[in-house]
Amino acid sequence: MYFPDGGEWPVNDELREKTLFESMPILRAIMKLVVPTVIGQIILVVYNMADTYFIGQTNDNYKVAAVTICMPAFMFLSAISNLFGVGGSSVISRSLGRGKLHRARAASAFATWGCLCVTAVYALLAWALADPFLDLLGGRDPQVHAFAKEYLMVTVTLGGLGAAMSTLFSHLLRSEGRSLQASFGIAMGGILNMALDPMFMFHWLPAGHEVLGAALATGVSNLAALLYFALILYRNRRDTVLGFRPSREMFGYRIPQRVFSAGLPACLMTLCENISYAVLDNLMSAYGVAYTTGIGVAKKVNMLAHCMVRGMSQGVLPLIGYNYASGNHRRMRQAVLISMSISVGLAGLCMLAGLAFSEPMIRIFLPNGGDSVVLGGQFLRILCIGGPFSACAYAFISFFQAVGEGIKSLILALMRKGVLDIPMMFALNRLLPVYGIVWATPIADILCCIVSVVLFIRFLRHQPHGAAATAAS
Repeated sequence: MYFPDGGEWPVNDELREKTLFESMPILRAIMKLVVPTVIGQIILVVYNMADTYFIGQTNDNYKVAAVTICMPAFMFLSAISNLFGVGGSSVISRSLGRGKLHRARAASAFATWGCLCVTAVYALLAWALADPFLDLLGGRDPQVHAFAKEYLMVTVTLGGLGAAMSTLFSHLLRSEGRSLQASFGIAMGGILNMALDPMFMFHWLPAGHEVLGAALATGVSNLAALLYFALILYRNRRDTVLGFRPSREMFGYRIPQRVFSAGLPACLMTLCENISYAVLDNLMSAYGVAYTTGIGVAKKVNMLAHCMVRGMSQGVLPLIGYNYASGNHRRMRQAVLISMSISVGLAGLCMLAGLAFSEPMIRIFLPNGGDSVVLGGQFLRILCIGGPFSACAYAFISFFQAVGEGIKSLILALMRKGVLDIPMMFALNRLLPVYGIVWATPIADILCCIVSVVLFIRFLRHQPHGAAATAAS
């Protein structure tokens, strides 16, 4: 059922979204939006770790390395869903802030069909170019390559649509304040994956097929999450501003440009993060499988801090975008600063834990890892130093996405991953072999944090207090 255009929201007995965005105490509104998102992101990372944990029980470094080098290929699906999900969410929340419900519906339809088409093309390319793709990611060893190809075919070629579309729908639901429903779907998929991992790997498939079992568990759980979102969207069809019917309106109101302006930084940040990890793995592979395994596990453990930061920024994005568009800049600033402070605090706690308990954390995934455990612990202690700085930068990147400042968020996204860290990996590897590769990441985080603070302060100085938002929103 489509609701008339204008400023009146659809009636929703379960959640008064307009109250949440406009008048609920700011800390309570932030918590209501971000707590489910952070929990969902934590479960998402834990289930990503589950594959590594269960495969680590085989004591086969080739299998662990295979899953590790496939992470950038799998996470590229997140880049696609972020392009349309974060971009669509930003346009939807700003449209709601200005009472443009018809624009919100058109934006959600464009995001849905755009994500579907691009994901399908990527899945086909991953199938057609699998061998050179995996070699590029660091899978040149024949045994690693064979296992990695199994994982890639199931999780990306066959299961790519489930992974990308379920993430997209979580973004769209969150854009109108349904954070709990959005996060429950992501969490459900993660929990199901963790439950299915040991069943596929050690019970339903013959010994030696643990990588294939982990891939099947991931693919099935993502499909289940997609079915959940389809059911939720169907049940909400009478009290939602989201629309999915393709029409010419999808290309009106400069919707494609606005979606790409807000979503491209999120996409490129994820894409460049994957490229950065691929370069890191490639450089590490020259030193042996133990180094590749150690850095792979260290990256996954370090993802815990990043997932909480990502959950905070994704959860608060609609609140920022709505209040920017409606002209309530005081509430907008409060949302940014409070959520950023919480993010930095959480990342700081994760940093302390990583410094104090690095090797025990690595040993959870590699109980008999030998040199890989020692190397992973050393790498983790380096990586975790950048956590608080990355949290601050990520908060401001998300802020610029929310308010439609695509150029600023793009600059910061490329600085955080790609422009700074990749050249530094090569340079520092010459000065400090092996460890210089890893040090490039926290150094880039620190530099990006400094620039993000400067850009945010300059942006606020040029904003009128209490004035209406610009037409660009």
